[in-house]
Amino acid sequence: MTKSMGQIHRIKELQLQRMGPYQIAKEIGMDPKTVRKYMGQEDFSPRAPIAEVRVSKLDPYKATIEAWLKEDEKNRYKQRHTAQRVYDRLCREHAGFDCSYPTVVRFVRETRQRQKVSQDGFLELEWHPGEAQADFGECDVILNGTRIACRYLVVSFPQSNAAFVQCFLGETAECLCQGLMDVFQHVGGVPQRLVLDNATGAGRRIGETVKLTQLFQRFQAHFGFEVTFCNPASGHEKGNVENKVGYVRRNYFVPLPSAPSLVEWNTELLHLCDLDNLREHYKKETPICELFEADRRAFRPLPRLSFEACRYEHLKTNGYGKFVLDGKHTYTSSPMCAEAEIVVRIGAHYVEPLDAAGEAISRHPRQFGSIRTDTVDWLTMLDSLIAKPGAWKNSAMRSQMSYDVRDYMDDLDRSGLRQALRMVKELSERYGLDVAVTSLQETIVRRRADGISANTAMIAARIAGYGLDTAASPGPDMRLYDDALMPMPTGGL
Repeated sequence: MTKSMGQIHRIKELQLQRMGPYQIAKEIGMDPKTVRKYMGQEDFSPRAPIAEVRVSKLDPYKATIEAWLKEDEKNRYKQRHTAQRVYDRLCREHAGFDCSYPTVVRFVRETRQRQKVSQDGFLELEWHPGEAQADFGECDVILNGTRIACRYLVVSFPQSNAAFVQCFLGETAECLCQGLMDVFQHVGGVPQRLVLDNATGAGRRIGETVKLTQLFQRFQAHFGFEVTFCNPASGHEKGNVENKVGYVRRNYFVPLPSAPSLVEWNTELLHLCDLDNLREHYKKETPICELFEADRRAFRPLPRLSFEACRYEHLKTNGYGKFVLDGKHTYTSSPMCAEAEIVVRIGAHYVEPLDAAGEAISRHPRQFGSIRTDTVDWLTMLDSLIAKPGAWKNSAMRSQMSYDVRDYMDDLDRSGLRQALRMVKELSERYGLDVAVTSLQETIVRRRADGISANTAMIAARIAGYGLDTAASPGPDMRLYDDALMPMPTGGL
């Protein structure tokens, strides 16, 4: 029988007092043989506890049970062995099986616990220069005064802990490729290897099979990098970018950023990333930007030719020349393309219907989300109105005009209306629709409608170049010319 360390310690104390084994045994009430054993022991180092191995009647069947449970990992959850099913199979398939059901239940529970522990353990992975990880996060951004839900792509380099961000309205293959390409161009190279999760934008991993989208296949072939997909539900395999997604949300999107457009905000994001990479690495005590130089040296060179991160679809237009994308978002092409099949170029930020020669008929901001939208290109509507000016009073464009422009255009005859619309189209192509409409309104308000073409063109050039209310630079007083060419209104119409 094993004695406690306190009893052993007392034996050694009495031994130091030069007492013999019989004296010690009498003193502490112990068998002299046991006392002699501990008096002669020299090594008292602590020993690792070893579980006592007991012989079980289930031992001959344990390997079979473990094999069944291991095979279950490949099956659906509801088609795996229960303890009852394991017990029933053993009774049916093995003659002479005489173990109790509770014994089987305990072993099945222990085996599953061991499997779970082995799967849940993480390894601290070593990342080499030139290797990158990528993942999407969700945030809100105020674009042109409107709060919009966005997705932001984070590309991180674990060796240096550098990261770069781009923002999109969706998480499609076009968005992923465009974001990666923008980051590659910003850093001046292509990573050797890119690690992604099981994202539909790039592809999907099912078991050992990875199926890439066609656009991402083209993108990977163009830039020449290796791609690795994480196992499903295994975000720890790209833990660096997982942490960066949260870091970016807290530091770049709080408070909510505001920008005129995503393209401009993405330019600002890259600048913010460069500034953030000036800080020290959390572990290596060296600026991230200096560590990132090792990544740069390991990059593949950028390809000589640019890549178009887009896909093409054949779509049918309705009687108004409109087509539907993603089931909910309607865009205009041209009335000339009504009831026809057209090719549409679909990118991360824009949608462009193409004519037979492959030239863009119009260019629309791409819409995402589950809410139905109807995006109109006013220039293509102008083409229709020029051809059919009689439709002016019932057109959607008329309802968007100011009352001054609307009343003026309503009073024109068919020829005059066609001329005015043609002038708006020409100025729109040169300066943009907003400037064209604003200059027409200014011409009408300033009572210069008698020379509408010349005066509107002059005002449009001034708005685009200087602005109507820009203070004059030092020099001759030009107000006399302003009064002559653009007299302010003195009364009603």
